[in-house]
Amino acid sequence: MSCVAARTGRQRQRYEDNMRLVSGCIPYRWKKGKVDQMGDAEEIIEVLMISSPKRDDLVFPKGGWEDDETVTEAACREALEEAGVKGIVREIPLGRWEFRSKSSNDSCSQEGWCRGYMFALEVTEELETWPEQKDHNRQWVNIKEAFRLSRYDWMCKALEVFLRVMAEERKLKKEENNVDSSSSSVLDVSENQNMSSKYYKRTTTTQHHSMSSRTNILAHASQEIAIHFGY
Repeated sequence: MSCVAARTGRQRQRYEDNMRLVSGCIPYRWKKGKVDQMGDAEEIIEVLMISSPKRDDLVFPKGGWEDDETVTEAACREALEEAGVKGIVREIPLGRWEFRSKSSNDSCSQEGWCRGYMFALEVTEELETWPEQKDHNRQWVNIKEAFRLSRYDWMCKALEVFLRVMAEERKLKKEENNVDSSSSSVLDVSENQNMSSKYYKRTTTTQHHSMSSRTNILAHASQEIAIHFGY
């Protein structure tokens, strides 16, 4: 049994502009796909969706952001409580969306509208039992299926941004791998020819530049996301 109890009630719920603040995530994993002619296996990304109580649709884990946690802590907590997964959250949000709460009966109440922040969460652990297991089944789906299952416009937009962020990350990893390969070649030559520490420092500088590039790319991606959704 899960030793973590799900939070209940809304005593600590955050509000802003008469909207309930919500935090959630798109849990994902990389899965080995088909092997190409070169013998390399392609990687396919899958996202985790959960069922909704008393409804037939699938959604991403999300819930109220409370006043004793950060927005990313809230996203991770909801992933654990609703989907039974833990992982590494990307600190830069995919975006911010405002939507009508489907659980609210009073369209004029403060509870009627939500302002939600969504994050990407790379899953590193799946629990066999979790706090809200009786209310939520979980299902891994590919991206095409995720778009088909997303009934709400904000979910499709979150997926679009998610794909852009993942594409940037894959591109960045390839660049880092190329840098690492070049650095390894330099070090091999250094060992064989007993090169001076001057060349070793040059290799270190190249690696440092790669980390700077990573920060710049992520910052640039964040700006594009902010402009795209107007906040």
